Amino acid sequence: MEKYKHYINGKFIEGSEYFDSIDPSNGKPWALFPAANEKDSNFAVESAYNALFKGPWSKLTATQRGKLLHKLGDLISENANHLGDIETKDSGKLRAETRSQSGYVADYYYYYAGLADKIQGDVLPIDKPDMRVFTTREPIGVVVAIVPWNAQMFLSATKIAPALAAGNTVVVKASEQAPAALFKLAELIDQAGFPPGVVNIITGYGEPCGRVLTSHPKVASVAFTGGCDVAKMIVKNTAENFAHVSLELGGKSPMIIFDDCEIDSAVNGIVAGNFGASGQSCVAGSRVFVHRNIYKQIVEKLEKESKNIVIGDPLDKRTHVGPLATLAQVERAKDVLKESISQGAELVFGGNIPKHMKSGWYFEPTLLLCHDQSIKSVQTELFAPVISLIIFDSEDEVIDMANDSEFGLGAGVFTQNLARAHRVSQQIRSGIVWINTYRAISPISPFGGFKNSGGSREAGLDVIYEYTRTKTTWINTSSEPMANPFVIR
Repeated sequence: MEKYKHYINGKFIEGSEYFDSIDPSNGKPWALFPAANEKDSNFAVESAYNALFKGPWSKLTATQRGKLLHKLGDLISENANHLGDIETKDSGKLRAETRSQSGYVADYYYYYAGLADKIQGDVLPIDKPDMRVFTTREPIGVVVAIVPWNAQMFLSATKIAPALAAGNTVVVKASEQAPAALFKLAELIDQAGFPPGVVNIITGYGEPCGRVLTSHPKVASVAFTGGCDVAKMIVKNTAENFAHVSLELGGKSPMIIFDDCEIDSAVNGIVAGNFGASGQSCVAGSRVFVHRNIYKQIVEKLEKESKNIVIGDPLDKRTHVGPLATLAQVERAKDVLKESISQGAELVFGGNIPKHMKSGWYFEPTLLLCHDQSIKSVQTELFAPVISLIIFDSEDEVIDMANDSEFGLGAGVFTQNLARAHRVSQQIRSGIVWINTYRAISPISPFGGFKNSGGSREAGLDVIYEYTRTKTTWINTSSEPMANPFVIR
């Protein structure tokens, strides 16, 4: 059994306690991970704080920081397959996706490597004579990045890369569920030559690890991706240190299929948005609204597609849908489906544990026809391959239904009508809207939501403002003594 260590202050350190990580494909332990206690968590923050102000990192130019980030990107690219295989083993995600995503993650480090020495201030046209006033953007401080299990390499890159580009230091708390890929990333960070303490990677439970990290007086910012309940606890914890908080939370994203869509493309979008990653995605388009004129065609094609979906070992290249990450997710999916059917939802296909899988945490791709949004499956973020399909008749009706959610992360619209595409996307209250596609990402494009999906953004140019703060410098250029000191200037 493989055994992993914390990465703190440039060294790999044994944990005082360890816990098993379970391979979701067979339900068996495969690795041991350290559970950070209060001492470990404090040490990680102190190391980051010292590196920020006292170590060589504080003396590097922005260009030098960018070169280190670029080197890390190269190492990630070179090791993408290995990183992907580890993530698959630990989380159950398909090897094809984890390998591809790990490779693409390198582009996030390249993007912010290029941005590092382009973080600029301004000279202000101040309304005072004999005053020269300018702004600079400085690192916010020690950043705690809390990363979930379902897209570790991607969701850590959207935090680590801009934070380092801006000159901060980072403590990463990998999820206690499937943290292996981030500990392998630690090896690459070490190999790239980052000074000790600049990036620290630990894992552990909410208590004490999460609490200590988010409430620590030397932490300036917390970047969190995860669920609303944990986010509320983090916000409460940061009342102790007034840390800036960046939140990317859950979703129950709508997909709107108009009757003028390209049918095959729409079906592929529905499959990608719900069965891709076994439905374990924060942007899963699990509320599917289909126009009455074409819903029978859509349902028939989805049912036909479902028969060709291969459920199996995520390491097998033939597999389309792998296991769910935990047994609890399987049980939750079963419970929600049972309640939804009791409320009147019609099960079209799926809804069971695949009979041919004798071990592991698998769940069949599932389609429910729902008469309205009161159905439990329509309201609940499941993290399972379950579609809730609702019929609509008009554009205004479907916009109202799409917006009738506490979440607002992603949305998909399938139509050939260009005016409608613009009109509907403008009215959908979501941070991301995909037109005639789904689940596309880029380091150039901001990622984040509205409402209970969190109001922050990751990726893109503007995220650098999440990791810097403005300093204003006033210079009196007059040769005369200061004027009356008792009057504000």
